[in-house]
Amino acid sequence: MRKRIPVTSLLAAVTLGLSTLGLAAGAGTAAATPPAPAHDKQGLSDVIPAPVEAEADPEADFWLSPFTHIRTERGSAEAREVGKYLASTLRPATGYPLPVTSAKHSFLPSISLELGRTDPRVGDQGYQLDVTKRGVTIKANTADGLFSGVQTLRQLLPAQIAADSPQPRIWTVPGGNILDYPRFGYRGAMLDLARHFHEPDEIKAYIDQIAAYKINYLHLHLTDDQGWRIQIDSWPELTKKSGGPGTGVDGEGPGFLTKAEYAELNAYAASRHITIIPEIDMPGHTNAAQHAYAELNCDGVAVPPRTDIEVGYSSLCIDSEITYTFVEDVIRELAEMTPGPYLHIGGDEAHATTDEDYRKFMDRVMPMVAKYGKTIYGWDEIMQVDPPTSAIGQFWDTDGQDADVAEAVARGNKIVLSPANKAYLDMKYDESTPIGLSWAGYVEVRDAYDWNPGNHVQDVPESGVLGVEAPLWSETLRTLDHIEYMAFPRLPAIAELGWSTEASHDWESFRQRLGAQAPRWEQQGINFYRSPQVDWQ
Repeated sequence: MRKRIPVTSLLAAVTLGLSTLGLAAGAGTAAATPPAPAHDKQGLSDVIPAPVEAEADPEADFWLSPFTHIRTERGSAEAREVGKYLASTLRPATGYPLPVTSAKHSFLPSISLELGRTDPRVGDQGYQLDVTKRGVTIKANTADGLFSGVQTLRQLLPAQIAADSPQPRIWTVPGGNILDYPRFGYRGAMLDLARHFHEPDEIKAYIDQIAAYKINYLHLHLTDDQGWRIQIDSWPELTKKSGGPGTGVDGEGPGFLTKAEYAELNAYAASRHITIIPEIDMPGHTNAAQHAYAELNCDGVAVPPRTDIEVGYSSLCIDSEITYTFVEDVIRELAEMTPGPYLHIGGDEAHATTDEDYRKFMDRVMPMVAKYGKTIYGWDEIMQVDPPTSAIGQFWDTDGQDADVAEAVARGNKIVLSPANKAYLDMKYDESTPIGLSWAGYVEVRDAYDWNPGNHVQDVPESGVLGVEAPLWSETLRTLDHIEYMAFPRLPAIAELGWSTEASHDWESFRQRLGAQAPRWEQQGINFYRSPQVDWQ
């Protein structure tokens, strides 16, 4: 009597054979290539951010193969979109077809994306990831959670998965189980378009890079003294005069986002489960607007353009009604084109505005944000005017204390932490860093990692912290290479602080996991800083 071979065993054998020979569906016939060495296999806990729980099962490794398909929750368009995204990230390096289906059952090896039936701790953004010889299953309560699980899965595959052409090798996912969810619901990055405009394609590239580390908000600083970078139909001279040639620091970095481009960026970010937060800084940092429109100045005379990096000298005319017509028009149009819940009104470094005028201005402007259906968000200075408890303050000071912030949190406000001497990605790493600033000090990778958002601000408990954000200001940045060099490897450090538990915080573990990211970044062409604090692979 002939012995029957289980289908799963047969598929595994064929998979191993094809992978060893370097054959990939859709990639043609490749020369025989030996399997990749075993030491490059990932461990379940080798990812960034560190997962809450990970239990390895060395006997349950899964091989990705030409037969693997991606199965998504039936009836869920959002889950299917996550599946399509996953397939698009895995196809280039594997060459496998990886069809996305919603079949209820399958005899073929699969990566399954399922909604519901999760551990109660998973919440709205967490996930469970289970790996067996038969396949990978990611469970979550929302598509956001599925997307986070997909980012973990991508890191569990060998680094060559980030390549843009077929790589003949065995694609092993380590067996076991992960249960994961974030410490903070808000994990942000900020990109300054005002000091130097970054093209939509560069912003999209940055969105892809930060999404890999479970960042879920992108704050765009759209206006400042040096430039106005968003189309406002009711005030067209803003972009004509302050978004064109000669704008930006040193006159380099012209450009602005049209409404169509802004809508496209919002849609692209949403496909990566990132929400865009637009910022119009006021009542200071407004020289670009005051240059475009003379009536925004108290004397009715347009100010000259500024291309230097000084701060604190500009202010809208607080007692002029045209100021509030202007501000409301901008808020209304920006709110109409922004799907997300937040509108950032700046409010920092308004040194040319008296305290009395600052309060008068904010008392008029803050209700406008709510009028157009958005939540007020501003730098920590807005907390001095007793904003509504729904308002979010962004702490950027370097000394870890602010009485106004602590009082606001006691009243019920939440804050996002961006201490400049820890989280500002434009600070130089050391004195030899060729770009960046150093007014908040040098910020090496360990400086960016070794602090606790839960107790960083005096008299602000962790319950008052919405999350963390890593701002990247553009005074010295000109290219995507510059953005990458300043963001990597510090952005993953801030991302881990926002996602992983306080108990998992460990510099030695982080630096080892960070060093293992280097081959992935090299595959993607990311220009990163090779900090001497990290043992790079």
